[in-house]
Parts: sequence; structure tokens; C-alpha cells
Amino acid sequence: MLGVALSAVLAAGWLVYSGAQAQPLSLSSSRPAPITLARLSALPWPSKGQAAVEVTGQADSLSVHGEQRPVPIASVTKVMTALVILRDHPLGRNAAGPSIRVDRQAAIESGNRDESTVPITAGQSFTERQLLELMLIPSGNNAARLLARWDAGSERAFVGKMNAAAAKLGMNNTTYTGASGYEPTTVSTAVDQLKLARQAMKNPVLRDIVATTKITIPGIPGEIVNSNKLLKLPGVVGLKTGTSTPAGGALLWAAHPTSGDRHRLILGVVLRQGDPDDTLEEKKEAAFVASRRLIVAAQRNLNRQRTPIS
Repeated sequence: MLGVALSAVLAAGWLVYSGAQAQPLSLSSSRPAPITLARLSALPWPSKGQAAVEVTGQADSLSVHGEQRPVPIASVTKVMTALVILRDHPLGRNAAGPSIRVDRQAAIESGNRDESTVPITAGQSFTERQLLELMLIPSGNNAARLLARWDAGSERAFVGKMNAAAAKLGMNNTTYTGASGYEPTTVSTAVDQLKLARQAMKNPVLRDIVATTKITIPGIPGEIVNSNKLLKLPGVVGLKTGTSTPAGGALLWAAHPTSGDRHRLILGVVLRQGDPDDTLEEKKEAAFVASRRLIVAAQRNLNRQRTPIS
């Protein structure tokens, strides 16, 4: 029953969940009549926090759960940082980009034990792509702030660019106060983050990086493993984890159906996962568990659809 209900929703793409009630949206005359469902409770929504799921390129497929009020998003912030960097300094898909020198501030921040950083030292040089990888794969906060200073001269100036980009995307409930997401004053909603995800997944360089499970970079010891362990699941191709005490567990994800029309892309986000007394690892795991359930349910139903909606 669950599979049939969700399949109908994803196939029609004409209902939006807003807490407890699903309501039909306006339709063009060229489309068949909508499938009527009383609720979208078929999606296995998390028991707390907020979430959203949609299928790209499918009109009105957005499904939303929980109160959409701005909450801290932790390192999910880095998706916007990467998007602004790549807008200002575009890279070809296989290009490395310009060389960027590690400054003293980024080196000092490597020793910060209360945040996620990467071990870089003053005077080292990395390419733009390498720093994007260090920011997005192991979630290096110091790499994010270094990129911001390189781009705009100061992190504060870069944050202005981030907020301007958010406004242009219609992310009206989002405020960025830093490039890394470390600050609890950087807040957003699940719906806003899906607007960002749509844009981010159009960039081939960003798309390649967030789908990378592990990598080695000269000058960085050992193998760098992606913080998003859901990349091990079939069809999952991104996007970004985020965990902090004020944010709880957060995860912005992207996945393809595992059969049928694999050109479709399912985007989703869960925010504010875990309990207040949980450790950071427990909060992160709660975000993984909630996202895994949503991904599997959406894939299961899209797998039954062989042709895209025209």
C-alpha cells in the first residue's frame, strides 16, 4: 500500500505535503487529471526535525515534512560556498584551476579541535579544485574559509555574495553568516536547501566532487574519505553532510533510481536530526538513518516508472 501510494505521488508530481494535509496544485490543460491522495504519509518521514524530497524536472513534485522555520544547517553550508566559488572561478570538468597559497590563518585553524578541519600548513599551495575537494569531501572548515578569502578578500565579503546568491535562488528563509557553517547563526530550511541542491547538481565539477567516495591529494597525509557514507548506497551521488550541537544532524542528498529511468534525480534533505543529548556522532547517524529511509522509498517507487513524464 505504501509503495502504491508513493508511486502515484511521484508519478503524478501534483501534490505537496505541508505537515498533515496534501492538496492538489493547479494543472495545465495539457496534463491528465491528477491522482487524488488524502495524505503523503507514505513517505517514511523522520520523527523529528524537518525534511523535503523532490524529483528534478518533474513539475510540482516537492514533498515537505515538518515546520519550515530557519534552523542551523552546519556544514551543509559548504554547498553554497562551492557554488559561489565555481560561479566566480569556473572550472572545466577536468581542470585543476589556479593555484592558491595556504595563509597563516588557515594553517592555525587546522589545529582547532572543536570543528572539522584539514591538515594544511602555511605556504603550501593547492589548486582551486583540490581546495574544493578538501572542503566538500572531508568537510574542512578551514579550507572553506580560505577559499572565501581568496575569492572575496575577506570571509565577510564572501558571505555577502552567498546571501545575494541565496536571494537570487529564492531562498527567502536562509541567512549565511560564514563560509563553513560553523556558526549557529547560519540558518535555512529544508525547502530552501532543495532550491540550492537543484542549482548545485547542474554544475559538473561540483557534481563530480560530491560523488567522490575517497581521494588522495599531494601534501595531505593518507587517504581522504567522504563524510557522506550514504554514497555506498546504489544510486546515491551526493551531496553534503552537516553536524553540530546547535544544528543536530543534517544531510542534503541526491540519488538516481537504481533501475528504470536513471536520468531522473531525486533530491532530499533532512535537518535537525537526533536528540539534544545525543553525541555528534549520534546526531550524524540519525541524519543518515532518516535519509536512507527516504532514499530507498523514493527509489523503490521511481524504479517502477519506465518513462519520464512529458
